[in-house]
Amino acid sequence: MTEQNSSTGPKPESPNAAPDAARDAAFWAKSRNVLRVSDVPAGAVNLNVEGRRVIGALQGFGQLWQKTYTVRLTGANVTPHEVVELWKREFPNFHPPESRFYPSLDGVTPGEVMLINASVKGMPVYTGVMILYADDESFTVMTAEGLPEAGWNTFSAYEEDGTTVLQIQSLARASDPIYEVGFHLMGSTEQERIWKHVLSSLAARFGVREPVSLNKEYVDNKLQWHRVGNIWHNASLRSLIFTLLNGGRQLAVWIGTLIQTLRKRGR
Repeated sequence: MTEQNSSTGPKPESPNAAPDAARDAAFWAKSRNVLRVSDVPAGAVNLNVEGRRVIGALQGFGQLWQKTYTVRLTGANVTPHEVVELWKREFPNFHPPESRFYPSLDGVTPGEVMLINASVKGMPVYTGVMILYADDESFTVMTAEGLPEAGWNTFSAYEEDGTTVLQIQSLARASDPIYEVGFHLMGSTEQERIWKHVLSSLAARFGVREPVSLNKEYVDNKLQWHRVGNIWHNASLRSLIFTLLNGGRQLAVWIGTLIQTLRKRGR
Protein backbone atom coordinates (compact mmCIF):
# COMPACT_ATOMS: atom_id res chain seq x y z
CA MET A 1 0.00 0.00 0.00
CA THR A 2 1.39 3.41 -0.92
CA GLU A 3 0.65 6.86 0.42
CA GLN A 4 0.08 9.87 -1.80
CA ASN A 5 1.08 13.31 -0.54
CA SER A 6 -1.97 15.47 -1.12
CA SER A 7 0.15 18.63 -1.38
CA THR A 8 1.70 17.45 -4.63
CA GLY A 9 -1.63 16.72 -6.25
CA PRO A 10 -2.55 13.66 -8.28
CA LYS A 11 0.07 12.24 -10.59
CA PRO A 12 -0.61 12.54 -14.32
CA GLU A 13 -1.97 9.37 -15.84
CA SER A 14 0.10 7.47 -18.37
CA PRO A 15 -1.45 6.35 -21.68
CA ASN A 16 -1.69 2.82 -20.23
CA ALA A 17 -3.37 3.89 -16.99
CA ALA A 18 -6.92 2.99 -18.08
CA PRO A 19 -6.05 -0.53 -19.29
CA ASP A 20 -3.99 -1.11 -16.13
CA ALA A 21 -6.88 0.01 -13.94
CA ALA A 22 -9.26 -2.30 -15.78
CA ARG A 23 -6.81 -5.19 -15.38
CA ASP A 24 -6.30 -4.56 -11.67
CA ALA A 25 -10.04 -4.28 -11.07
CA ALA A 26 -10.42 -7.94 -11.97
CA PHE A 27 -8.32 -8.86 -8.93
CA TRP A 28 -10.66 -7.10 -6.48
CA ALA A 29 -14.05 -8.16 -5.17
CA LYS A 30 -16.92 -6.11 -6.49
CA SER A 31 -18.14 -3.70 -3.85
CA ARG A 32 -20.76 -5.26 -1.60
CA ASN A 33 -21.53 -4.81 2.07
CA VAL A 34 -23.60 -7.93 2.70
CA LEU A 35 -22.32 -11.49 2.35
CA ARG A 36 -24.27 -14.03 0.33
CA VAL A 37 -23.40 -17.72 0.35
CA SER A 38 -23.98 -19.16 -3.13
CA ASP A 39 -23.35 -22.78 -2.19
CA VAL A 40 -22.61 -24.70 1.00
CA PRO A 41 -19.93 -27.41 0.66
CA ALA A 42 -20.76 -30.86 2.00
CA GLY A 43 -20.13 -31.12 5.73
CA ALA A 44 -20.00 -27.35 6.29
CA VAL A 45 -22.24 -25.34 8.63
CA ASN A 46 -23.42 -22.04 7.17
CA LEU A 47 -23.91 -19.96 10.30
CA ASN A 48 -23.11 -16.31 11.13
CA VAL A 49 -22.28 -15.54 7.49
CA GLU A 50 -25.37 -15.14 5.30
CA GLY A 51 -26.54 -11.52 5.48
CA ARG A 52 -23.58 -10.36 7.56
CA ARG A 53 -21.36 -7.44 6.59
CA VAL A 54 -17.63 -7.67 6.05
CA ILE A 55 -15.70 -5.48 8.45
CA GLY A 56 -12.12 -4.25 8.62
CA ALA A 57 -9.87 -3.20 11.47
CA LEU A 58 -11.57 0.20 11.72
CA GLN A 59 -14.81 -1.52 12.72
CA GLY A 60 -13.22 -3.69 15.43
CA PHE A 61 -12.94 -3.13 19.18
CA GLY A 62 -9.56 -4.22 20.52
CA GLN A 63 -5.92 -3.26 20.22
CA LEU A 64 -4.65 -3.25 16.65
CA TRP A 65 -1.81 -5.60 15.70
CA GLN A 66 0.06 -6.35 12.52
CA LYS A 67 1.56 -9.83 12.50
CA THR A 68 3.83 -11.12 9.75
CA TYR A 69 4.65 -14.82 9.48
CA THR A 70 7.31 -15.96 7.00
CA VAL A 71 9.17 -19.12 6.02
CA ARG A 72 11.88 -19.50 3.37
CA LEU A 73 11.64 -22.37 0.92
CA THR A 74 15.37 -22.98 1.04
CA GLY A 75 16.48 -25.44 -1.61
CA ALA A 76 13.05 -25.69 -3.28
CA ASN A 77 12.97 -25.00 -7.01
CA VAL A 78 9.58 -23.32 -7.08
CA THR A 79 8.32 -19.87 -8.07
CA PRO A 80 5.99 -17.61 -6.04
CA HIS A 81 3.35 -18.07 -8.73
CA GLU A 82 3.48 -21.87 -8.44
CA VAL A 83 3.28 -21.72 -4.65
CA VAL A 84 0.26 -19.41 -4.58
CA GLU A 85 -1.48 -21.45 -7.27
CA LEU A 86 -1.19 -24.55 -5.05
CA TRP A 87 -2.12 -22.57 -1.93
CA LYS A 88 -5.35 -21.37 -3.53
CA ARG A 89 -6.25 -24.77 -4.94
CA GLU A 90 -5.71 -26.67 -1.67
CA PHE A 91 -6.20 -23.93 0.91
CA PRO A 92 -8.18 -26.03 3.43
CA ASN A 93 -5.62 -28.86 3.38
CA PHE A 94 -2.93 -26.77 5.08
CA HIS A 95 -4.99 -25.96 8.17
CA PRO A 96 -5.09 -27.97 11.40
CA PRO A 97 -8.18 -30.19 11.78
CA GLU A 98 -9.78 -27.91 14.37
CA SER A 99 -9.71 -24.98 11.92
CA ARG A 100 -11.67 -26.03 8.83
CA PHE A 101 -12.10 -23.70 5.86
CA TYR A 102 -14.67 -24.37 3.12
CA PRO A 103 -14.16 -22.43 -0.14
CA SER A 104 -17.06 -22.13 -2.56
CA LEU A 105 -17.15 -24.10 -5.80
CA ASP A 106 -15.41 -21.17 -7.52
CA GLY A 107 -12.50 -21.43 -5.08
CA VAL A 108 -10.26 -18.58 -4.02
CA THR A 109 -11.53 -15.88 -6.37
CA PRO A 110 -12.46 -12.25 -5.64
CA GLY A 111 -15.86 -11.82 -4.04
CA GLU A 112 -16.30 -15.47 -3.06
CA VAL A 113 -17.09 -16.48 0.54
CA MET A 114 -15.20 -19.10 2.54
CA LEU A 115 -17.06 -20.67 5.44
CA ILE A 116 -15.09 -21.39 8.61
CA ASN A 117 -16.04 -24.19 11.02
CA ALA A 118 -13.51 -24.04 13.84
CA SER A 119 -13.10 -25.14 17.43
CA VAL A 120 -11.15 -23.16 20.03
CA LYS A 121 -10.47 -25.18 23.18
CA GLY A 122 -13.62 -27.15 22.46
CA MET A 123 -15.75 -24.07 21.78
CA PRO A 124 -17.35 -24.07 18.30
CA VAL A 125 -16.92 -21.05 16.02
CA TYR A 126 -18.98 -20.96 12.82
CA THR A 127 -18.21 -17.92 10.69
CA GLY A 128 -16.59 -16.93 7.39
CA VAL A 129 -14.48 -14.56 5.33
CA MET A 130 -14.74 -12.95 1.90
CA ILE A 131 -11.98 -13.05 -0.71
CA LEU A 132 -11.24 -9.34 -1.07
CA TYR A 133 -8.34 -9.61 -3.52
CA ALA A 134 -6.57 -12.36 -5.47
CA ASP A 135 -3.83 -12.29 -8.08
CA ASP A 136 -1.11 -14.71 -9.18
CA GLU A 137 1.12 -14.20 -6.14
CA SER A 138 -1.20 -13.19 -3.30
CA PHE A 139 -4.76 -13.19 -1.99
CA THR A 140 -6.46 -11.31 0.84
CA VAL A 141 -9.48 -12.20 2.94
CA MET A 142 -11.70 -9.81 4.89
CA THR A 143 -13.59 -10.85 8.00
CA ALA A 144 -17.32 -11.20 8.51
CA GLU A 145 -19.10 -9.57 11.45
CA GLY A 146 -18.79 -11.72 14.54
CA LEU A 147 -15.50 -13.38 13.64
CA PRO A 148 -13.02 -13.19 16.56
CA GLU A 149 -10.91 -10.67 14.63
CA ALA A 150 -11.89 -7.70 12.51
CA GLY A 151 -9.47 -7.00 9.70
CA TRP A 152 -7.54 -8.57 6.84
CA ASN A 153 -5.23 -11.51 6.25
CA THR A 154 -2.99 -11.57 3.19
CA PHE A 155 -1.39 -14.80 1.96
CA SER A 156 1.49 -14.34 -0.47
CA ALA A 157 4.79 -15.55 -1.85
CA TYR A 158 7.73 -13.54 -3.14
CA GLU A 159 11.34 -14.02 -4.15
CA GLU A 160 14.21 -12.85 -1.95
CA ASP A 161 17.87 -13.49 -2.77
CA GLY A 162 16.91 -16.23 -5.18
CA THR A 163 14.66 -18.04 -2.67
CA THR A 164 10.87 -18.11 -2.59
CA VAL A 165 9.43 -16.88 0.71
CA LEU A 166 5.95 -17.70 2.01
CA GLN A 167 4.16 -15.04 4.01
CA ILE A 168 0.94 -14.50 5.95
CA GLN A 169 0.32 -10.96 7.16
CA SER A 170 -2.62 -9.93 9.31
CA LEU A 171 -3.78 -6.46 10.24
CA ALA A 172 -6.58 -6.92 12.73
CA ARG A 173 -8.00 -6.30 16.17
CA ALA A 174 -10.43 -8.24 18.36
CA SER A 175 -14.00 -7.71 17.20
CA ASP A 176 -15.53 -7.10 20.63
CA PRO A 177 -14.66 -6.96 24.37
CA ILE A 178 -15.24 -10.69 24.91
CA TYR A 179 -12.79 -11.57 22.14
CA GLU A 180 -10.29 -9.00 23.42
CA VAL A 181 -10.19 -10.72 26.82
CA GLY A 182 -9.99 -14.09 25.09
CA PHE A 183 -7.02 -13.02 22.98
CA HIS A 184 -5.13 -11.91 26.09
CA LEU A 185 -5.84 -15.23 27.82
CA MET A 186 -5.15 -17.71 25.02
CA GLY A 187 -6.66 -16.64 21.70
CA SER A 188 -3.61 -14.81 20.40
CA THR A 189 -1.35 -17.79 21.02
CA GLU A 190 -3.86 -20.14 19.36
CA GLN A 191 -4.11 -17.88 16.33
CA GLU A 192 -0.34 -17.73 15.96
CA ARG A 193 -0.13 -21.51 16.24
CA ILE A 194 -2.66 -21.94 13.42
CA TRP A 195 -0.88 -19.63 10.96
CA LYS A 196 2.49 -21.20 11.75
CA HIS A 197 0.91 -24.60 11.10
CA VAL A 198 -0.39 -23.39 7.73
CA LEU A 199 3.02 -22.15 6.58
CA SER A 200 4.83 -25.22 7.88
CA SER A 201 2.35 -27.53 6.13
CA LEU A 202 2.65 -25.65 2.85
CA ALA A 203 6.45 -25.60 3.04
CA ALA A 204 6.45 -29.34 3.73
CA ARG A 205 4.72 -29.91 0.38
CA PHE A 206 7.95 -28.68 -1.21
CA GLY A 207 10.16 -30.77 1.06
CA VAL A 208 11.13 -27.84 3.29
CA ARG A 209 11.34 -28.09 7.10
CA GLU A 210 12.31 -24.56 8.08
CA PRO A 211 11.10 -22.67 11.18
CA VAL A 212 8.42 -20.03 10.74
CA SER A 213 9.41 -16.57 11.88
CA LEU A 214 6.90 -14.15 13.40
CA ASN A 215 7.18 -10.38 13.60
CA LYS A 216 4.56 -8.56 15.70
CA GLU A 217 3.95 -4.81 15.55
CA TYR A 218 1.72 -2.91 17.93
CA VAL A 219 -0.16 -0.47 15.66
CA ASP A 220 -2.73 1.00 18.07
CA ASN A 221 -3.20 0.23 21.77
CA LYS A 222 -6.52 2.04 22.09
CA LEU A 223 -9.79 0.20 22.67
CA GLN A 224 -12.65 1.40 20.48
CA TRP A 225 -15.42 1.51 23.04
CA HIS A 226 -17.92 2.85 20.52
CA ARG A 227 -17.70 -0.63 18.91
CA VAL A 228 -18.78 -2.48 22.07
CA GLY A 229 -22.07 -3.30 20.34
CA ASN A 230 -20.20 -5.78 18.14
CA ILE A 231 -20.91 -8.30 20.91
CA TRP A 232 -24.36 -8.74 19.37
CA HIS A 233 -22.77 -10.49 16.37
CA ASN A 234 -20.27 -12.58 18.39
CA ALA A 235 -19.97 -15.79 16.34
CA SER A 236 -18.59 -17.83 19.23
CA LEU A 237 -21.59 -17.15 21.47
CA ARG A 238 -24.04 -17.72 18.64
CA SER A 239 -22.26 -20.92 17.60
CA LEU A 240 -22.38 -22.22 21.17
CA ILE A 241 -26.11 -21.51 21.44
CA PHE A 242 -26.70 -23.17 18.05
CA THR A 243 -24.72 -26.25 19.11
CA LEU A 244 -26.54 -26.57 22.44
CA LEU A 245 -29.96 -26.19 20.82
CA ASN A 246 -29.11 -28.53 17.98
CA GLY A 247 -27.69 -31.07 20.42
CA GLY A 248 -30.83 -30.80 22.52
CA ARG A 249 -33.01 -31.51 19.47
CA GLN A 250 -30.91 -34.52 18.54
CA LEU A 251 -31.10 -35.82 22.10
CA ALA A 252 -34.88 -35.35 22.12
CA VAL A 253 -35.19 -37.25 18.83
CA TRP A 254 -32.99 -40.06 20.18
CA ILE A 255 -35.00 -40.32 23.41
CA GLY A 256 -38.28 -40.29 21.47
CA THR A 257 -37.04 -43.08 19.19
CA LEU A 258 -35.88 -45.10 22.21
CA ILE A 259 -39.25 -44.72 23.96
CA GLN A 260 -41.12 -45.81 20.83
CA THR A 261 -38.84 -48.85 20.49
CA LEU A 262 -39.38 -49.85 24.13
CA ARG A 263 -43.15 -49.46 23.79
CA LYS A 264 -43.20 -51.69 20.71
CA ARG A 265 -41.22 -54.36 22.52
CA GLY A 266 -43.55 -54.17 25.50
CA ARG A 267 -46.65 -54.90 23.45
